Amino acid sequence: MPHDVFVSYSQPDHDCAMELVEHVESHGISTWIAPRDVSPAADWAAEIIDALSAARVMVLVFSASSNDSAQVRREVERAVHKQLRILPFRIEDVVPSKSLEYFLSAQHWLDAFPPPRAPHYERLCAFLQTALRTQAARVPPPVNAADVVAPAAPLAAVNAAQLQQLDMELARYIGPVAKILVRRAAADASDFEHLVLRLATELDSDHERRQFIDTCRQLGRFRS
Repeated sequence: MPHDVFVSYSQPDHDCAMELVEHVESHGISTWIAPRDVSPAADWAAEIIDALSAARVMVLVFSASSNDSAQVRREVERAVHKQLRILPFRIEDVVPSKSLEYFLSAQHWLDAFPPPRAPHYERLCAFLQTALRTQAARVPPPVNAADVVAPAAPLAAVNAAQLQQLDMELARYIGPVAKILVRRAAADASDFEHLVLRLATELDSDHERRQFIDTCRQLGRFRS
């Protein structure tokens, strides 16, 4: 289900994140936050990917804890890859790690210290309302159903063992979400080479993309 904001945070900042959500939702802005909005017995990685895809903005509760969180870093990486706007809401005076700075250096930062945080939440809500209105003004007109090209049939040429190998190779770079991305890409890839090249676009640097493709070729999964 579409929502306005995906909230990313580390577990030690849970109380702050939930307080932030309460303020944002009181302004009529819909949010998604884990674990509140994760379906029972759902695949956590799949839920994160779906929630990011359905969001319009990511709000990152930034602290020393989130700065060191591998899960937060993966969510930020996915958000950047999906060209999702990110708003770091910095609750501590912390310099981002190099891995996060790479993704966040061009983003607008909102400092939320010193306390109390209530005025900072109000500034956040005002910023989000403006950002969401601006996005809405840029939404393209709806596509005519007659112009939509039907997706290709599922790729039958790739067997379960090959998919598992692709899971493992892609997971070296992006973690457990690789399994979800491989299955989704396989659903409409025209052949195995197309599938691998498509998965390579999930990586953020030319070096990693080239390395991923070369590894697949060395293992003989498709011909050059």
